[in-house]
Amino acid sequence: MDDATNEPSSMFFVEEEGTMSSLRGVREVIESRGLFSSVYSDRGSHYWHTPEAGGQVDKQNLTPFGQTLKRLGIERMAAYSPEARGRSERLFRPHQDRLPRERALAGITDLADANRYLSEIYRSAFNAEFMPPAMEEGRAFVGWIGGALDDLLCERFERSVGNDHGVSFEGMKWQVPADRHRCHYVKAKVAVLRRTDHTLAILHGPRKLADYDQAGNVIPLNLKAAA
Repeated sequence: MDDATNEPSSMFFVEEEGTMSSLRGVREVIESRGLFSSVYSDRGSHYWHTPEAGGQVDKQNLTPFGQTLKRLGIERMAAYSPEARGRSERLFRPHQDRLPRERALAGITDLADANRYLSEIYRSAFNAEFMPPAMEEGRAFVGWIGGALDDLLCERFERSVGNDHGVSFEGMKWQVPADRHRCHYVKAKVAVLRRTDHTLAILHGPRKLADYDQAGNVIPLNLKAAA
């Protein structure tokens, strides 16, 4: 939700809210509007670690979502009461009231059709009715010039390469292909990136060693770049 106009900059249905859906929302805003300076959110576990229930969030021990926004230079603020989220709650209320009825009238029963309805019909109609003009001219978004967002808007995990030249990640083994830069990567520290499209990448320092599909197959780098 844009702070100046209340305009929803990204809307879509998902089975369950979490890190990936939040990163997808950030990506849609950056691609359509540009980079923003700050974001205000509730204290959901994918946004913040909260050591004590109902207590202060931990601003040092960051979640994958928090790490991503830090890399982008986006400030984060946590809401501590329903009143602090008043504007967003007031905006959600008409969505929660109207969307179930409109979906029923349109005969929408699956996720893909619901998201198509959101992007093609609902959002523009809602914004035309409820979006007030900004009080000041200009825009606070900064045009994105940082290149592809795939390897920034993702979850990042640290791993070590095993003796079999593979990286263990969530019950699977991701084989690191041989390259001309080193004889091998056994015991090397690497970063595993899981993107919003659920493809993976393994990086050694700044160098990408490989991209992988969800089944663990290596995607040739030229094909990933073309996609």
